[in-house]
Amino acid sequence: MLSVAYNDLSSLAGREIGVSGWVMLDQAKVNLFADATGDHQWIHVDVERAKREMATGGTIVHGYLTLSLIPKFMYELLEITGISQMINYGANKVRFTNMVPTGSRVRGRLKVISAEKKGAGTTMNYEMVLEIEGQERPACIAEVIMMAFP
Repeated sequence: MLSVAYNDLSSLAGREIGVSGWVMLDQAKVNLFADATGDHQWIHVDVERAKREMATGGTIVHGYLTLSLIPKFMYELLEITGISQMINYGANKVRFTNMVPTGSRVRGRLKVISAEKKGAGTTMNYEMVLEIEGQERPACIAEVIMMAFP
C-alpha cells in the first residue's frame, strides 16, 4: 500500500500505484448481489441454464458487482493521510470489456490520472483496470473520480 499525504496528491498524477490482491467471485457472492440489486437475470443466477446456454459454460458475474469492487481495491492500494473524508464524485468512463465467469478471481490495477484542488477539497481522477486471473482482456476499465477533504 502506498501512503501519501493529502497535500501531496498532485504528485501522483500519471503514476501507476499498484495491483491489489485477488478476490474470488463465487456463485454465493453473485446471488447476494442479485438479491441486493434485484438483478436476477438468468445469466447470473440460473446455474443449470447457464451451463447449457452460455459460451462460458456457466453463470457470469454482474458487471456492476465487478465495478463495485473499485473502492475495496482503492483502499487496499492507496492510503491518503490528513483527510477528514473522501467521497465518490462520479465516473467519466466505464467499459465492461470482458465477461467474468462465476468462480473467477479479479483484482484491480490503479493508476492516478490527475489530482487537482476543487473548492474545499481535491478531486482525484483515476483509472482502475479490473483484471481476471488467467485472462488477457480485463473485465472492466473505469475512469473514476473521488473527492478528498482535509
